[in-house]
Amino acid sequence: MNKKINYWLPRILAIIFIIFISLFALDAFDGSGFWKMILGFVIHLIPTFILIGITVWAWKKPEYGGWAFVLLGCVFVVFFNLYKDPISLLLIAGPVFLVGVLFLLEGKKGKGKRKKKKR
Repeated sequence: MNKKINYWLPRILAIIFIIFISLFALDAFDGSGFWKMILGFVIHLIPTFILIGITVWAWKKPEYGGWAFVLLGCVFVVFFNLYKDPISLLLIAGPVFLVGVLFLLEGKKGKGKRKKKKR
């Protein structure tokens, strides 16, 4: 895979997925009180904040971040009961696993380059 594509693909996919998952927070605006809506919105954004943190970590340390994405995918499957519906599994946990694997692949390739430079 091209070096630039291998570098940017997991990052771009992670950002797109963060935007996608953030859209679900908009259902907090249901016409109840202002502060109740704001609190609901912030609570709905907790997965987004976690994804942003893991993306920043993966940006700097792709191998560790890749494992974090894979672990988060497993947490999503269990916590949101995604194993009951294959479509939900593919839409929510699938991209997280894919991004994790792509970061892991980049981390493995980067590790090999660092070992070659030390010689």
